[in-house]
Amino acid sequence: QVQLVESGGGLVQAGDSLRLSCAVSGRTFTNYAVAWFRQAPGREREFVSAILWSTGSTYYSDSVKGRFTISRDNAKNTVYLQMNSLKPGDTAVYYCAAGRAFGSLTPRNYPYWGQGTQVTVSS
Repeated sequence: QVQLVESGGGLVQAGDSLRLSCAVSGRTFTNYAVAWFRQAPGREREFVSAILWSTGSTYYSDSVKGRFTISRDNAKNTVYLQMNSLKPGDTAVYYCAAGRAFGSLTPRNYPYWGQGTQVTVSS
């Protein structure tokens, strides 16, 4: 089992930055990829970024590449999503998830999920 707890969401203005955190625990999470997804009202859950815990390899969707940075802190067992130059279109509930399929864009390939954290970007 892998447990994930997100934090760091909030209300910001366009152009601002925000950092989300995902605290990860469980016996074998270092064998997993940890990903961030987001879901806006009325839309499907969308892949944002992922990091392979063992190597630190990262992967981004085209919509956030160059603006968002995913990283991990081994000592704190935490994955971060640094979000810069935020846009109103980034408004969504952000979820972190864990699974073995690094680079997969499909939510069903990630069996473990956090509860989500709301990010709202005003124009």
